[in-house]
Amino acid sequence: MRDLFKGLAIRVWRLVFVAALLSCLFLPISNYQSPIPAHAQPPSPFAVEKLVGQSAPDFNLKDINGEQASLSSFKGKVVLLNFWATWCPPCKEELPALNRLQQALKNKGFVVIAVSTDRSASDAREFIRKNPANFIVALDSNLDVSKNLYKVFMIPSTFLIDKRGIIVKRYFGVQDWAGKEMLKEIEVLL
Repeated sequence: MRDLFKGLAIRVWRLVFVAALLSCLFLPISNYQSPIPAHAQPPSPFAVEKLVGQSAPDFNLKDINGEQASLSSFKGKVVLLNFWATWCPPCKEELPALNRLQQALKNKGFVVIAVSTDRSASDAREFIRKNPANFIVALDSNLDVSKNLYKVFMIPSTFLIDKRGIIVKRYFGVQDWAGKEMLKEIEVLL
């Protein structure tokens, strides 16, 4: 008799275990709460593709000198909007080329705006103090512009914006900004 109850108890526990496992697997996904806050999750790589051909989202950020920097203040100019960070080796690598590009085209209605995604504004300021930039360096420490507006999921990420404010192209990773091919691509828009 004891063996009968022991066998029955084992079957009941197996049934309870399987029922619990199945109920966990079939819980509605809509009730799932990610342990990572939504603002901290990277945007989908596909979201950035939808921006090409659209009006570039305007923003208003402080630059490293504490002045306001907004995209709309450059309406009528071609803008290269670059998202970067001090801890990103490829971002550091392309800084001299961005300087050369800005220098080559500054008198033709062109501007580079580099948006730092560093959490610490002082890190960005210190980096630019040691590595001078001849273009606007804005601060996006809350990632409101980079992630929410421009759907940046990797850095460096760069957007080429025409005189009408339309995003013409997006670039991922290091580019030869001062190279002949890039200059041709940008000069067509000037």
